[in-house]
Amino acid sequence: MQVLKIRQLFLLTIIQFLFLMNGTAQYKTWQINAERDTINAIDHNNLKQGKWVIHVEPLRGEPGYEEEGIFKNDKKEGIWRQYSLAGDIIAVEFYKMGGKDGIQQYSTYLGDLIREESWRGYNPDAPYDTIAVYGEGNNEIIDYKIEKAEQYSVRHGDWKYFDAGTGRLVKVETYERGHLQTPGAPKTVAAPAEKKKEVEKTPEMLDWEKKNKGKKKVLRDGRTYSGG
Repeated sequence: MQVLKIRQLFLLTIIQFLFLMNGTAQYKTWQINAERDTINAIDHNNLKQGKWVIHVEPLRGEPGYEEEGIFKNDKKEGIWRQYSLAGDIIAVEFYKMGGKDGIQQYSTYLGDLIREESWRGYNPDAPYDTIAVYGEGNNEIIDYKIEKAEQYSVRHGDWKYFDAGTGRLVKVETYERGHLQTPGAPKTVAAPAEKKKEVEKTPEMLDWEKKNKGKKKVLRDGRTYSGG
Protein backbone atom coordinates (compact mmCIF):
# COMPACT_ATOMS: atom_id res chain seq x y z
CA MET A 1 0.00 0.00 0.00
CA GLN A 2 2.81 2.38 0.91
CA VAL A 3 4.64 1.56 -2.33
CA LEU A 4 1.46 2.32 -4.33
CA LYS A 5 1.12 5.75 -2.71
CA ILE A 6 4.76 6.55 -3.48
CA ARG A 7 4.28 5.55 -7.12
CA GLN A 8 1.13 7.69 -7.38
CA LEU A 9 2.92 10.69 -5.87
CA PHE A 10 5.86 10.17 -8.23
CA LEU A 11 3.52 9.97 -11.24
CA LEU A 12 1.68 13.12 -10.17
CA THR A 13 5.00 14.97 -9.86
CA ILE A 14 6.00 13.86 -13.36
CA ILE A 15 2.65 15.04 -14.80
CA GLN A 16 2.98 18.43 -13.10
CA PHE A 17 6.54 18.79 -14.38
CA LEU A 18 5.51 17.94 -17.97
CA PHE A 19 2.58 20.35 -17.77
CA LEU A 20 4.89 23.09 -16.50
CA MET A 21 7.45 22.42 -19.21
CA ASN A 22 4.77 22.49 -21.90
CA GLY A 23 3.44 25.82 -20.61
CA THR A 24 6.87 27.43 -20.45
CA ALA A 25 8.41 25.92 -23.58
CA GLN A 26 7.69 29.16 -25.44
CA TYR A 27 9.86 31.10 -22.97
CA LYS A 28 13.62 31.44 -22.74
CA THR A 29 13.57 32.44 -19.07
CA TRP A 30 10.81 32.64 -16.47
CA GLN A 31 10.08 32.45 -12.74
CA ILE A 32 7.50 30.57 -10.67
CA ASN A 33 5.90 32.48 -7.78
CA ALA A 34 4.49 31.14 -4.51
CA GLU A 35 1.11 30.51 -6.18
CA ARG A 36 2.93 28.43 -8.83
CA ASP A 37 2.12 30.98 -11.52
CA THR A 38 4.60 31.70 -14.29
CA ILE A 39 5.86 35.28 -14.02
CA ASN A 40 8.63 37.47 -15.47
CA ALA A 41 8.82 35.45 -18.67
CA ILE A 42 11.02 36.38 -21.64
CA ASP A 43 10.35 34.63 -24.93
CA HIS A 44 12.89 33.43 -27.49
CA ASN A 45 12.75 36.83 -29.19
CA ASN A 46 13.85 38.48 -25.91
CA LEU A 47 10.40 40.08 -25.43
CA LYS A 48 8.72 40.28 -22.02
CA GLN A 49 5.45 38.35 -21.96
CA GLY A 50 2.61 37.73 -19.50
CA LYS A 51 2.47 38.67 -15.82
CA TRP A 52 5.43 40.55 -14.37
CA VAL A 53 6.37 41.63 -10.86
CA ILE A 54 9.12 44.26 -10.79
CA HIS A 55 10.95 45.07 -7.56
CA VAL A 56 12.79 48.40 -7.22
CA GLU A 57 15.04 48.94 -4.20
CA PRO A 58 15.31 52.34 -2.45
CA LEU A 59 18.00 54.51 -4.05
CA ARG A 60 19.50 57.91 -3.15
CA GLY A 61 16.69 58.82 -0.78
CA GLU A 62 13.93 57.64 -3.11
CA PRO A 63 11.67 54.97 -1.59
CA GLY A 64 11.55 51.62 -3.31
CA TYR A 65 8.40 50.03 -4.70
CA GLU A 66 6.99 47.02 -6.52
CA GLU A 67 4.80 47.07 -9.59
CA GLU A 68 2.84 44.32 -11.26
CA GLY A 69 0.97 43.95 -14.50
CA ILE A 70 0.97 42.37 -17.94
CA PHE A 71 3.51 42.65 -20.74
CA LYS A 72 2.50 41.88 -24.30
CA ASN A 73 5.39 41.72 -26.75
CA ASP A 74 7.59 43.78 -24.42
CA LYS A 75 4.96 46.53 -23.93
CA LYS A 76 2.85 47.18 -20.86
CA GLU A 77 -0.81 46.38 -21.45
CA GLY A 78 -3.93 46.93 -19.34
CA ILE A 79 -3.94 47.68 -15.62
CA TRP A 80 -0.67 48.04 -13.65
CA ARG A 81 -0.52 48.50 -9.90
CA GLN A 82 2.34 49.96 -7.91
CA TYR A 83 2.90 49.21 -4.21
CA SER A 84 5.15 50.55 -1.50
CA LEU A 85 7.59 48.02 -0.08
CA ALA A 86 5.25 47.88 2.94
CA GLY A 87 2.48 46.60 0.64
CA ASP A 88 0.34 49.75 0.35
CA ILE A 89 -0.97 50.61 -3.11
CA ILE A 90 0.40 53.94 -4.36
CA ALA A 91 -0.52 53.97 -8.05
CA VAL A 92 -3.02 52.47 -10.47
CA GLU A 93 -2.13 52.91 -14.14
CA PHE A 94 -3.64 51.81 -17.45
CA TYR A 95 -1.59 51.08 -20.55
CA LYS A 96 -2.32 50.57 -24.21
CA MET A 97 0.44 49.13 -26.41
CA GLY A 98 3.12 50.42 -24.04
CA GLY A 99 1.79 53.92 -23.46
CA LYS A 100 -0.43 55.31 -20.73
CA ASP A 101 -4.08 55.47 -21.77
CA GLY A 102 -7.06 56.66 -19.74
CA ILE A 103 -7.24 57.59 -16.06
CA GLN A 104 -4.19 57.08 -13.80
CA GLN A 105 -4.32 57.54 -10.01
CA TYR A 106 -1.46 58.28 -7.61
CA SER A 107 -1.50 58.24 -3.81
CA THR A 108 0.84 58.99 -0.94
CA TYR A 109 2.48 56.17 0.99
CA LEU A 110 -0.32 56.67 3.52
CA GLY A 111 -2.96 55.94 0.89
CA ASP A 112 -4.22 59.50 0.28
CA LEU A 113 -5.10 60.32 -3.34
CA ILE A 114 -2.99 63.27 -4.53
CA ARG A 115 -3.28 63.22 -8.32
CA GLU A 116 -5.51 61.87 -11.07
CA GLU A 117 -4.12 62.03 -14.60
CA SER A 118 -5.78 61.53 -17.97
CA TRP A 119 -3.74 60.24 -20.94
CA ARG A 120 -4.31 59.26 -24.53
CA GLY A 121 -2.32 56.33 -25.88
CA TYR A 122 -1.12 56.17 -29.47
CA ASN A 123 -1.08 53.02 -31.54
CA PRO A 124 2.57 52.55 -32.57
CA ASP A 125 1.42 50.31 -35.43
CA ALA A 126 -0.44 53.30 -36.88
CA PRO A 127 2.10 56.06 -36.18
CA TYR A 128 0.14 59.01 -37.58
CA ASP A 129 -2.52 61.06 -35.88
CA THR A 130 -4.68 64.11 -36.54
CA ILE A 131 -3.36 67.03 -34.47
CA ALA A 132 -5.18 70.28 -33.66
CA VAL A 133 -3.42 73.53 -34.64
CA TYR A 134 -3.94 76.41 -32.20
CA GLY A 135 -3.78 80.15 -32.88
CA GLU A 136 -1.03 82.27 -31.38
CA GLY A 137 -1.77 83.54 -27.90
CA ASN A 138 -5.06 81.69 -27.52
CA ASN A 139 -6.54 78.23 -27.18
CA GLU A 140 -8.70 78.37 -30.31
CA ILE A 141 -8.31 75.58 -32.85
CA ILE A 142 -7.70 77.09 -36.29
CA ASP A 143 -6.80 74.00 -38.28
CA TYR A 144 -5.95 70.28 -38.15
CA LYS A 145 -2.94 68.48 -39.57
CA ILE A 146 -1.65 64.92 -39.77
CA GLU A 147 1.62 64.31 -37.94
CA LYS A 148 3.84 61.39 -37.13
CA ALA A 149 3.08 60.22 -33.60
CA GLU A 150 6.48 59.99 -31.97
CA GLN A 151 5.15 59.57 -28.43
CA TYR A 152 3.31 56.53 -27.15
CA SER A 153 0.98 58.74 -25.13
CA VAL A 154 0.18 62.36 -24.37
CA ARG A 155 -1.76 64.23 -21.73
CA HIS A 156 -5.40 64.39 -22.76
CA GLY A 157 -8.37 65.37 -20.57
CA ASP A 158 -8.56 66.60 -16.99
CA TRP A 159 -5.63 66.38 -14.56
CA LYS A 160 -6.88 66.72 -10.98
CA TYR A 161 -4.77 67.58 -7.94
CA PHE A 162 -5.96 66.87 -4.40
CA ASP A 163 -4.94 67.93 -0.91
CA ALA A 164 -3.52 64.80 0.71
CA GLY A 165 -4.82 65.60 4.18
CA THR A 166 -8.42 66.50 3.36
CA GLY A 167 -8.99 64.98 -0.08
CA ARG A 168 -10.15 68.38 -1.32
CA LEU A 169 -9.77 69.10 -5.03
CA VAL A 170 -7.32 72.02 -5.28
CA LYS A 171 -6.56 72.32 -9.00
CA VAL A 172 -7.70 71.08 -12.40
CA GLU A 173 -5.71 71.27 -15.63
CA THR A 174 -7.38 70.35 -18.92
CA TYR A 175 -5.29 69.07 -21.84
CA GLU A 176 -6.14 68.54 -25.50
CA ARG A 177 -3.64 66.07 -26.98
CA GLY A 178 -0.78 67.46 -24.92
CA HIS A 179 -1.85 71.11 -25.20
CA LEU A 180 -2.77 72.79 -21.89
CA GLN A 181 -6.23 74.34 -22.18
CA THR A 182 -7.29 75.62 -18.78
CA PRO A 183 -4.64 76.06 -16.09
CA GLY A 184 -6.00 77.18 -12.77
CA ALA A 185 -8.51 76.58 -10.04
CA PRO A 186 -10.92 73.67 -9.75
CA LYS A 187 -13.97 73.73 -11.98
CA THR A 188 -17.03 74.80 -10.05
CA VAL A 189 -20.67 74.69 -11.04
CA ALA A 190 -22.81 77.46 -9.62
CA ALA A 191 -25.77 76.16 -7.68
CA PRO A 192 -29.15 77.29 -9.07
CA ALA A 193 -30.68 80.23 -7.25
CA GLU A 194 -32.98 79.00 -4.55
CA LYS A 195 -36.56 80.04 -5.12
CA LYS A 196 -37.88 82.13 -2.28
CA LYS A 197 -40.37 80.14 -0.33
CA GLU A 198 -43.68 81.91 0.16
CA VAL A 199 -44.94 82.05 3.73
CA GLU A 200 -48.30 80.41 4.17
CA LYS A 201 -50.75 83.03 5.43
CA THR A 202 -52.70 82.38 8.60
CA PRO A 203 -56.47 83.11 8.91
CA GLU A 204 -55.61 86.17 11.03
CA MET A 205 -53.33 87.56 8.28
CA LEU A 206 -55.99 87.00 5.62
CA ASP A 207 -58.62 88.72 7.80
CA TRP A 208 -56.29 91.70 8.37
CA GLU A 209 -55.61 92.06 4.63
CA LYS A 210 -59.35 91.93 3.89
CA LYS A 211 -60.13 94.68 6.39
CA ASN A 212 -57.33 96.95 5.18
CA LYS A 213 -57.69 96.39 1.45
CA GLY A 214 -57.55 99.74 -0.38
CA LYS A 215 -56.46 101.64 2.72
CA LYS A 216 -53.08 103.07 3.56
CA LYS A 217 -50.75 100.28 4.51
CA VAL A 218 -50.02 100.25 8.20
CA LEU A 219 -46.52 99.48 9.50
CA ARG A 220 -46.19 97.62 12.75
CA ASP A 221 -44.47 100.60 14.42
CA GLY A 222 -47.61 102.72 13.96
CA ARG A 223 -46.41 104.84 11.04
CA THR A 224 -48.24 104.87 7.71
CA TYR A 225 -47.13 105.27 4.13
CA SER A 226 -49.02 105.54 0.88
CA GLY A 227 -49.47 102.17 -0.76
CA GLY A 228 -47.98 101.88 -4.23
